[in-house]
Amino acid sequence: MRWLTLVVFALVLTYSQHVLLATENWPQWRGPFGTGVAAAGDYPIKFSDTENVAWKLRLPGKGTSTPAVWDGQIFVTCGIDGQDAVLCYDTQGKELWRKLLGKERPGKNPHASGSNPSPVTDGKHIVAYFKSGTLACFTLDGQEKWKVNLQKKYGKDTLWWDLGTSPVLVGNRVIVAVVQAGDSYLAAFDINSGNVAWKTARQYQCPVECDQTYSTPQVAHVDDRDVLITWGADHLTGHDAATGKLLWECGAFNPDGHGNWRTIASPTVAGDVAVVPFGRGKFLRGVRLGGQGDITESNKLWEKDSIGNDVPTSAARDGKLYLLSDTGHLACLELASGKELWSADLPKSRHRYYASPTLAGDKLFCAREDGTVFVGEVSDSGFKQLAANEMGDNIFATPVAIRGGLLLRSDENLYMIGANRTAAQ
Repeated sequence: MRWLTLVVFALVLTYSQHVLLATENWPQWRGPFGTGVAAAGDYPIKFSDTENVAWKLRLPGKGTSTPAVWDGQIFVTCGIDGQDAVLCYDTQGKELWRKLLGKERPGKNPHASGSNPSPVTDGKHIVAYFKSGTLACFTLDGQEKWKVNLQKKYGKDTLWWDLGTSPVLVGNRVIVAVVQAGDSYLAAFDINSGNVAWKTARQYQCPVECDQTYSTPQVAHVDDRDVLITWGADHLTGHDAATGKLLWECGAFNPDGHGNWRTIASPTVAGDVAVVPFGRGKFLRGVRLGGQGDITESNKLWEKDSIGNDVPTSAARDGKLYLLSDTGHLACLELASGKELWSADLPKSRHRYYASPTLAGDKLFCAREDGTVFVGEVSDSGFKQLAANEMGDNIFATPVAIRGGLLLRSDENLYMIGANRTAAQ
């Protein structure tokens, strides 16, 4: 009996530490679990650029990446005086360090920048990637460990628009996907040395522009191994994260050969299911992960048309997908079946949604490009809008819900929302 009590205590302690870690840190673009979900907490609902603001600071240059947060440090990328840069702030908005990394390639799209990819951290290192091709790794106190330029090393960027793929971490590897016209590949680098661990070609024959991808790979633990799930070039693929070996591929996303079906939104991966948006926001498909070879038919769970997301990436929790379309349509779907549980529409506007939604407890945060941040309550019965908060800034980065506060990054400013929040909370 005592043994059973100790086991239960250990499980509860492990779960509590897991939840605390999720509350304290936001290590990558889609949060601690890669699903756009934050731990439950008392997050701010009503705010503006002057109301319920703990602090606001003007960033030294333009960027659209989502900040990473670890143990009271906030990591941001942007351009500074024509150079790529990584900055670190504490949770009271004080700059701790900044590093300039060489010549910036500024954004071509007026909504974008040379700093679209979001930084990622494992709690010991911070890794940043830029449109220029620069991939750099630092310790959390700002010491450079290594730097490499992928475009100089492996060939130029052939994307029509601005690079947006973020790096991902798996174990002691940094992995980057370069999926574009011409030479496309996945590459893994040792996080301590920067040495190439493996590099794998990933190239398919596609209609014009369909081989151009701005999405970020996701990581899933499937069939007793870490698998890199990559979407683009009309294919979803699973590669062994340790070796780069192709394990399986899923196609038939563009059977009629439509041109210009480039991919921006990333697949949402939860458990052994990936939900793949395709056709420029017109279609969704649920795919069971795992297996070998061509899994196109064997692993297809469901497919829907006339609903999807072109730019924002969906959130997922407890077997449900929370989708936000570019025009503000919300839908909650059952992951396993694709069944629509409810839908709602945010207020109509000519402005669109580029930031991905964040789910924190029962609150859903959706940031529109004009800086309006909608907060709503989600339940089994639907979505209830609680607030429409005007920030007066362009917002393309994902809202970061952390420590009971909300970190918002516009293209020019960084906000910590929650006026009563302190660094000790």
